[in-house]
Amino acid sequence: MDIRRIGVVGYGEVGKIFSAGLLGQAGVDSVSAWDTKFVAGSASREAELAHASSVGVQAQPSMQALCESCDLVISAVTASNTLAVACEAAGFMGPAAVFLDLNSASPGTKQQAAAAIEARGASYVEAGVMTSVPPYGIRVPMLLGGARAAELAPRLVGWGMDAKPVSDKLGVASAIKMCRSVMIKGLEALVIESYSTARRYGVEDHVLPTLAETFPSIDWQQQGAYFFSRVVQHGKRRAEEMRESANTVREAGFEPLMTAAIADKQQWVADQAAAGVFEGVDKNGRWQDYADRLLAARK
Repeated sequence: MDIRRIGVVGYGEVGKIFSAGLLGQAGVDSVSAWDTKFVAGSASREAELAHASSVGVQAQPSMQALCESCDLVISAVTASNTLAVACEAAGFMGPAAVFLDLNSASPGTKQQAAAAIEARGASYVEAGVMTSVPPYGIRVPMLLGGARAAELAPRLVGWGMDAKPVSDKLGVASAIKMCRSVMIKGLEALVIESYSTARRYGVEDHVLPTLAETFPSIDWQQQGAYFFSRVVQHGKRRAEEMRESANTVREAGFEPLMTAAIADKQQWVADQAAAGVFEGVDKNGRWQDYADRLLAARK
């Protein structure tokens, strides 16, 4: 598998991390990126183009330009855009190119995306990114699936990535990821709801010690602060992921009662953030600081 020119679709948090992390790796000749934020008229266009230039990433003028100039296209967009991006990219990818889909989407969505890519002769590999990217960078653990997953994995590992093929069948890696997300994003939603309610009644100093007694390996103060911070910063993206997790549950034949509620809670926090409820709260602040803002907004 001869891959030297890498393209990243989506120049957000994950796209920036992967673009910068792959630059200079052995055998990588260039790293390009494409994002709708690069389009003329976008409010953040100049800032995004300046960021790409500052780290050595080539900002491409269109999806077509990116796909036609790259051997490997990495999709790092929001969950709701997973299929649309794959369908658009499919029209421009060459038969020797590989499309690596990092997005948090259901097995069914990934299978539809693969069908679009493979109909044009290119190869599709799904990736289930198993934890938050920022602490790990490109070394974030990910599971690969698809006919060429086992072939692509050594190439990615050679660039310092933690990529493990789990199946040549599409949907397995994403199913693992989505089932895990139900638990992790569910814990986030539960902590925010429980802690904020406890704060309102003034009983948090009674509740948290009981959690520590039941689950002593978890620092519930620190974990609570982390959960609040991540949802406040990325609640919209998490809500989209949970909607895809709900699709995963439906595809398994179950009604996603819990998963749908988790998506709603994540979206609600995102809406509060968009309304300025948490303005001025340090992203490394205490969970109490976030909860107090939610309580103040209810008055």
